[in-house]
Amino acid sequence: MSERTLDILTHDDHAAPMNGIIERYHQEALLKAGALQSAIFNSANFSSIATDANGVIQIFNVGAEQMLGYTAAEVINNITPADISDPQEVITRAESLSVELGTLIMPGFEALIFKASRGIEDIYELTYIRKDGSRFPAVVSVTALRDAQDTIIGYLLIGTDNTARKHAEESIQAASQYARSLIEASQDPLVMISAQGKITDVNAATEQVTGVSRNDLINSDFAEYFSDPEKAREGYEQAFLQGFVTDYPLAIRHVSGKITYVLYNASLYRDANGNVLGVFAAARDITARKHAEEELLKAGALQSAIFNSANFSSIATDANGVIQIFNVGAEQMLGYTAAEVMNKITPADISDPQEVIARAESLSLELGTPIMPGFEALVFKASRGIEDIYELTYIRKDGSRFPAVVSVTALRDAQDAIIGYLLISTDNTARKHVEEKLRWTEESFRLMVESVTDYAIVMLDTAGCVMSWNAGAERIKGYTAEDIVGQHFSQFYLEEDLIHCKPQRDLDAVIANGRFEDEGWRVRKDKSSFWANVVYTAIRDNLGNLRGFAKLTRDLTERRQVEITLTNAKSAAEKANQAKSDFLSSMSHELRSPLNAILGFAQLMESDLPPPTSSQMESIEQILNGGWYLLDLINEILDLAVIESGKVSLLLESVSLAEVMLECQTMIEPQAQKRGIHMTFPQFDISCFVQADRTRVKQVMINLLSNSIKYNQKNGTVAVVVALSSPERIRISVTDTGAGLSPEKMEQLFQPFNRLGQENGATEGTGIGLVVTKRLVELMGGVIGVESTIGVGSVFWIELIASTSSQYLSNMIIESALTVVQIPFQNNTILHTLLYVEDNSANLKLVEQLIARRPDMKLLSAGDGLMGIEIARKFQPKVILMDINLPGISGIEVLKILREDPTTAHIPVVAISANAIPRDIEIGLEAGFFRYLTKPVKVNEFFSTLDEALEFANKEINLCK
Repeated sequence: MSERTLDILTHDDHAAPMNGIIERYHQEALLKAGALQSAIFNSANFSSIATDANGVIQIFNVGAEQMLGYTAAEVINNITPADISDPQEVITRAESLSVELGTLIMPGFEALIFKASRGIEDIYELTYIRKDGSRFPAVVSVTALRDAQDTIIGYLLIGTDNTARKHAEESIQAASQYARSLIEASQDPLVMISAQGKITDVNAATEQVTGVSRNDLINSDFAEYFSDPEKAREGYEQAFLQGFVTDYPLAIRHVSGKITYVLYNASLYRDANGNVLGVFAAARDITARKHAEEELLKAGALQSAIFNSANFSSIATDANGVIQIFNVGAEQMLGYTAAEVMNKITPADISDPQEVIARAESLSLELGTPIMPGFEALVFKASRGIEDIYELTYIRKDGSRFPAVVSVTALRDAQDAIIGYLLISTDNTARKHVEEKLRWTEESFRLMVESVTDYAIVMLDTAGCVMSWNAGAERIKGYTAEDIVGQHFSQFYLEEDLIHCKPQRDLDAVIANGRFEDEGWRVRKDKSSFWANVVYTAIRDNLGNLRGFAKLTRDLTERRQVEITLTNAKSAAEKANQAKSDFLSSMSHELRSPLNAILGFAQLMESDLPPPTSSQMESIEQILNGGWYLLDLINEILDLAVIESGKVSLLLESVSLAEVMLECQTMIEPQAQKRGIHMTFPQFDISCFVQADRTRVKQVMINLLSNSIKYNQKNGTVAVVVALSSPERIRISVTDTGAGLSPEKMEQLFQPFNRLGQENGATEGTGIGLVVTKRLVELMGGVIGVESTIGVGSVFWIELIASTSSQYLSNMIIESALTVVQIPFQNNTILHTLLYVEDNSANLKLVEQLIARRPDMKLLSAGDGLMGIEIARKFQPKVILMDINLPGISGIEVLKILREDPTTAHIPVVAISANAIPRDIEIGLEAGFFRYLTKPVKVNEFFSTLDEALEFANKEINLCK
């Protein structure tokens, strides 16, 4: 240490004389302090720079020389520390301190030592510039050096090289960004859940499927975003209990009400010490698969279409099991022609013999009776009237085998005797493969990145070469990590894609947009191709420099095949349906022409003069009865065909049940009187309306009433009752005193052409009427049902949606307007009309009582959106109060209609709703509500909002003038 240094640190011009003992102790302390200072100043690990009061460097230790590349002689008495610091950072520091301390600080050395000069401890980060121009980050500690009078005589700046720590921070940040990019690249919703069931993190896919932002999702209850919250709660509790859940079915509810069906796979994730931190859950969207399955079932509704389909093996046998029918699907699946098997073998001969033996033994134990191996084992349950579907291995003509799902039905004659069996089978190979894949699950967040097999998760460098390769990539593409790491990712593309430089164009799109998604064919190691969904994400450091790319790939080959199969199946069904319709139309035309002549001439003969003899009249009646029956059959078949084709035209409107019942009573009573049937119809003291097609409602009622007469006992009764089954539905019941139906017959009630054993009876019928009735009721949004007791009778009922007729609505509006209570108010006070659209009577009563406090207001009310729209148009209220969850159309839809109508667009509409979460309020205000009040209503807020709305309405009126 130099003499100048010791002088700066110890000199005191005004020190008082000390006695000898004190002076000796003082000198020893200075020696110790000097030794400590010398150790610090001579350390190569720290840059120690001391300046005078003006900032000129006076000391520049060996650590400073090594860090900055200058010798002490080059800087002492020549420069200040500001001269070796990044000038822009010095300027920025001066500006920041000026704002922080409320005083102007000049850029330069003053900015480096200002806090220390005020006695404030100061440690900050700064970039130092070496003699060779290179830079490094440093952490600098500044101390003011003071004399005995506390006057500043200089500054000490001790710095350390911060490069290593910066690199470590950047590496951690890059690793975190990489992990995050993989999560965000997933199209499946991913979520982390705490032990308390709260969401701790989500990806963008979760935001999309719920419609809720990440900030709102975090710390909210995981279970509240599902249609069945309790089941969701049981799912994550099961994951905490057993460590994982696999393919857990749930339905995610979007804020708009849309439902997404998913399978959840979840596992625990832990810290470095093995402590459980929470559950990591991944949801796989299976909505498309569920819809595909439903559509395929619909496409196969007609038995004839199924029987003639190449996708189903349909084999019919005689009672002994010998094959009599072998359809094209069976030929394709099994490799035999029909001629090779018909009248020659049984289905047991093309089944795995060991499985047939095992099935016989199993059924013997299950049913407690010996069953012989062979055809009997395949049809035993069906022969006893037991529904039977089982899995079996079929053997093709070439000896190869495949798993099949077989459904067996016994074929019976009119006397219920078995005359054969029908075995409908499907190739179960694809489903077996799918089931095997679905058994795979993710065990933890770490395995999602390192071991997941549903996704190929790959890291590419900036040139597009593979840097990492997970188990999913190996499964999907066939390469091991040893095969592919270091190779360019372009070898996954088709040859034509390489010719058009698609790999580089994809990377360019990622660089430009940060993310790029693509679907198309990709190539495996064995040169086979698969349909892939690929998501690329650019990985950048904190300075925005490109570090590489995260690439996530899914194999969607099976989904694409399902879509193609579904399209083909629907097309085939539509063609078959059109052919059927064409045939029925042609048949109707061809039959009606001769039938017209038959019925016409028979009626002429019936009324001829001289009149026919009694025997002739009996023959004529037989002709007429048969003709009219045949005409009814043609009409009902055509009606059923039109309904099943989806081409039926309905005019849904408010229909008066009183008018319909009166017309039906007039039409049906003559038929009842012929059989001595006493009929009772409801008396409508209050108008009763349903939303339906008037003609079709009459058709349905006539069919039910006609059946109740035809199948009733002589001199029996028929009672029609109309009642509300719920606030939204009206039930019409038809009760008869007929023989009643057994449970077995009720199961067959709505089957086409099934007359439930009445084919040989005296009562005529087609077996189609109830089928048509059921279809029509369902098309009008209703339901149909039956209750029956043998020996007592049956009750057939339908439920339709309750409605209000347009005329009745107008009367209600006029009555509502005329019966508003007129509360007395002061002279010349303007009476403001308000409209409240609300279906809850308690809420309506509350607002009525609130408005009663305001003598300058009168209140109109509407129980649903459509009524509210008509009242608003008719009475032009100053302000409209609107509930959101209304029957029929919602409050938001009502608002849209009012805004689009020039006569109501100017009226301010205030929402009053129990939907009180921030997103609901935001959606309401975005839709155009003037204000959004949440229930329960605050009275002061309610009235202040009303006053604001009235003031706004008055301004709008003045502007229009």
